[in-house]
Amino acid sequence: MQRKALKLAVIGGGSSYTPELLEGLIKRYADMPVRELWLVDIEAGKDKLNIVGELARRMVAQAGVPMEVHLTLNRREAIAGADFVTTQLRVGLLAARRQDEHIPIAHDVIGQETTGPGGMLKALRTVPVILDICRDIEELAPDAWLLNFTNPAGIVTEAVHKHSRVKSVGLCNSPLAFTKMLAAEYGVAEKETLPEFVGINHLHWVTAAYVNGEDKLQELIARGASHTAANVKALDWDPDFLRALGAIPSYYLRYYYMRDQMLADMKSALAADGTRADIVGRVERELFELYRDPQLREKPRQLEQRGGAYYSEAAVRLMHALYTDRRDIQTLNVANDGMLDFLPADASIEVNCVVAAQGPMPLRPQRVPESIKGLLQAVKAYESLTVEAAVTGDRDVALLAMAAHPLVPSVAVAKALLHEMLDANRSYLPQFCGDIALETGANDR
Repeated sequence: MQRKALKLAVIGGGSSYTPELLEGLIKRYADMPVRELWLVDIEAGKDKLNIVGELARRMVAQAGVPMEVHLTLNRREAIAGADFVTTQLRVGLLAARRQDEHIPIAHDVIGQETTGPGGMLKALRTVPVILDICRDIEELAPDAWLLNFTNPAGIVTEAVHKHSRVKSVGLCNSPLAFTKMLAAEYGVAEKETLPEFVGINHLHWVTAAYVNGEDKLQELIARGASHTAANVKALDWDPDFLRALGAIPSYYLRYYYMRDQMLADMKSALAADGTRADIVGRVERELFELYRDPQLREKPRQLEQRGGAYYSEAAVRLMHALYTDRRDIQTLNVANDGMLDFLPADASIEVNCVVAAQGPMPLRPQRVPESIKGLLQAVKAYESLTVEAAVTGDRDVALLAMAAHPLVPSVAVAKALLHEMLDANRSYLPQFCGDIALETGANDR
């Protein structure tokens, strides 16, 4: 059967992740023919866009697929008539991420790009830009799907659902990474596994882990099995705690359950090599030197050091399922709509979904441990307040959001952090500083 040729717009196309995305598109070209690939960036990212774009063209030529790679700084041109739009942008680039990580640590608070005060400031910068992109999609490609893996993905997804008519799904690499770990642990294909995830983005728990129809969760807990990523310190979980919890926490939950150890490690790292933003900056420079090589015609292995492995694979899987009506199970960020009855209906949650042409259909979790509900409610309250603050520019709401986060110890610390971090981000927060022009630094997720 001949399939409709597709147009895909990638916002933040100069990202170092783009070669992985392209690799997935090439592999699936036979049954998901992306004929037009538009890589979009801003003036500040023009050099990286050109480097990545030329590598993309070499990869396409090497694969021999009839895909046109377009490079542009004109976002509207890229979005017009698109079937899919993906976002992998970072407003403020790595310099803003560095502030998000460094400033909280100076206040004895976890400094991480998606968790705690750092995640909040990233959201405040990002949500207005994403909603501006949504307005372009509503006008120029009203039938397109927006696949967002710009962090903090849960907050961004919730903002789009609340303030836009765009068909949107948020996704994260973490569930896919766990699925791959589970398959490797038992020596089976991924399709023979089915872990169940309950929670919100970067705050989920694995509450079942089926392998060929048999739940291996308790066996995994007894073994001390867990998953981690390059961007989160892999401290060992307390075995008594995991046994009592009866679930495997996301690696991001180390910031909550092991706060003191994680903060101490962050302070040591800051004194020695810098925070994750500093490390990523060095990895990025090395990657782009590789990308410049005219002989390079495939995704380099060193990209795995960048962190966020499988993000692009997750995006291609989702795109493929929506396009082919595959109806497989994927873990996605979608509107709650009663799936978790202790959270608001319009909250964004991260659960397993059946993905069909009409969109993801969430599956109600079999089990939600009572012990995780309080933390989920607290962090979700912070997230919803952050969406409101990002859209309205209301400093009072922003203060409530900062103070509501479980990793912020007091109102006094919340006020100090908010004042310092808003001031450091003035050029990216026109909703809080009406006289300042918006800079939408969209390069490099």
